[in-house]
Amino acid sequence: MRWLPLAIMLSLAGCATPLSPVEVTRFHLPDSAALGHGTLAVVAAPGADPASLEQQGWQALVAERLVALGYTSAPADSATQIATVAVTRETSQPAQPARSPVQVGVSGATGSYGSGLGLGLSFNLSPKPAPQVTTQLAVTIRDRASGTTLWEGRSRFTVAATSPYAGGQLAGAQLASALFAGFPGQSGETITVQPPAQ
Repeated sequence: MRWLPLAIMLSLAGCATPLSPVEVTRFHLPDSAALGHGTLAVVAAPGADPASLEQQGWQALVAERLVALGYTSAPADSATQIATVAVTRETSQPAQPARSPVQVGVSGATGSYGSGLGLGLSFNLSPKPAPQVTTQLAVTIRDRASGTTLWEGRSRFTVAATSPYAGGQLAGAQLASALFAGFPGQSGETITVQPPAQ
């Protein structure tokens, strides 16, 4: 399935499951005048597979956002700035509350006609928590001629492994939108972006 434009993906997201807030951190030089204009190429970060269709999809989403902010797309060998894109995912298993699967309860009562003792069993039938997937989008913008890092940022969220946001297009749309909201952002500040109501 092809990666769709960001606006379409965000509209489709309204029909999916709720998201946790997106955590966004950004850094840039004190003078950010070079950002948001000029020519720019979006490429895979070192270690990423540039031939991967998923990687290309993430790069397309990032390029769409940066063009909307004022950049003009250009080939990597002629662009004045280069944006590298890296995506990572981590799967974790939430800790289950420490509780015995079987509990025994004893109750007693006394009265005029004797005493009684009751024994009860209860079973913990709570399902095992679903694995959680944390997806992170990291983008670095450099000056091509000098190699100087002008801006870098990352956005991440955690959802259940069964969520449609656990990977691919929906995750990319939300993370790219949050990462470039208010670009270039306050350097060194970590903010939380709440996704649109589902």
